[in-house]
Amino acid sequence: MQRSKGMTLLEVMVALAVFAVAAVAITKSIGDQVTNLPMLEEKTLAQWVADNQMVDARLQEKFPALGTKDGHVEMAGKTWYWRQEVVKTTDEKFRMIRISISDNDKYQRIITKVSSYVFNQE
Repeated sequence: MQRSKGMTLLEVMVALAVFAVAAVAITKSIGDQVTNLPMLEEKTLAQWVADNQMVDARLQEKFPALGTKDGHVEMAGKTWYWRQEVVKTTDEKFRMIRISISDNDKYQRIITKVSSYVFNQE
């Protein structure tokens, strides 16, 4: 008696079930990525704004004065609000600069924050 070289109905059904589970998982993953795309774009743009503001703050020739300074900037067709805080440290020759980025001027929702230290060379 010669065996058939084809697949049985049971083998085909198991293969289809495995494929269906994989297809559902891939579809859900793609859907989650598409859902998170606007949030990821917003966070990336806010990080760029924060980085630009930090570069501006660190390029100042004078040692930064303690306190808070607010401003806004346009990027990618949107207004971003930034707040720069200069904080005293335990060493008088160092100051910490903290930049917070928000999408409104009341700073109710901070999207990102960056911080860095500057050194007084005088």
